[in-house]
Amino acid sequence: MRVLLATDAWEPQINGVVRTLQQVRAHGPSIGMEIEFVTPDQFRNFPMPGYPEIRMAMVRAADIEKRMAAFKPDVVHVATEGPVGYAARRATLRQGLPLTTSYHTRFPEYLRARLPIPVALSYAVLRRFHNAADAILVSTPSLKADLIERGFSNLMHWSRGVDLALYRPRTESTVEWPRPVFLNVGRVAVEKNLEAFLSLDLPGTKVIVGDGPQRAELQARFPEVVFLGSKTGAALAEIYRQADVFVFPSRTDTFGVVLLEALASGLPVAAYPVMGPKDVLADTGAGLLMEDLRAAALRCLTLDRRACLALADRYRWDVSIRQFRDNLALACQNHQARLVGRKASQSPDAIRVGEFSP
Repeated sequence: MRVLLATDAWEPQINGVVRTLQQVRAHGPSIGMEIEFVTPDQFRNFPMPGYPEIRMAMVRAADIEKRMAAFKPDVVHVATEGPVGYAARRATLRQGLPLTTSYHTRFPEYLRARLPIPVALSYAVLRRFHNAADAILVSTPSLKADLIERGFSNLMHWSRGVDLALYRPRTESTVEWPRPVFLNVGRVAVEKNLEAFLSLDLPGTKVIVGDGPQRAELQARFPEVVFLGSKTGAALAEIYRQADVFVFPSRTDTFGVVLLEALASGLPVAAYPVMGPKDVLADTGAGLLMEDLRAAALRCLTLDRRACLALADRYRWDVSIRQFRDNLALACQNHQARLVGRKASQSPDAIRVGEFSP
């Protein structure tokens, strides 16, 4: 299967979308996918206002069509709703190729946290964008149910995974931070609701890994918190190992790959009872979902870490990427079936039957 994968989120960005696409790149070829990536760095681009690490590409549908002509994809997957995603969507519809999209991020809620833009208006724009696809891939049952209620269609489940060889439990303490250590990993931005975590009265040490537009403000307001900036690979895995509890205050994430990384490191997770954490953690004994985030964080210190490891073992990247491939194959089948049905409905016999039917 030849897949043209278009995304506005790409290296050197550090987030769950990029991590997921990196795994598609790593595992896809071994399971029959030849993948051509279309990313912002391949075009003239400029930094997104407020998020300089995000590059906005100056790209046209015609640019994508040239790539299609050279690569000849069986299906186009659009991972994001930015300039690259919009150009690829338009080009795919022009060419009549199978199209799939991913719904990774709840942009209406993110925008509303910054600007007085009605959530309903943003969802109307996203609904139009995604409903043109033969399949919309979503990470959790809660997200699927929410989008169905908002009028999205052709939804398919695509779960996530974790590198169990990289993320492992602690065997010895190597840091001098007073324990317990409460950790959060992710973008330091208003939509992540980090202030809800940083303002908690907790013993020990709070640690933040990540960067973003709110870092300077939060670092000035909470000088007792350890801000480590962005980390990846073995350095990030070691920080997870040295923590005692992972605190996830976001109310807008659709999944949260960092939850799986924490669990694989043996960290119980304290979170609000919202989409994402509910789908991953509910009734597992690997974390606590409470509106009182302080109480959840403290009670997590008493949880059995074996439950965290057992839950993480259920999420493997090879399984996730096979699910991605199978979803794309099914979307291609559905696309062909619709084309056949459309041709049949336009045949002379079909027209005559329609004209004389009661």
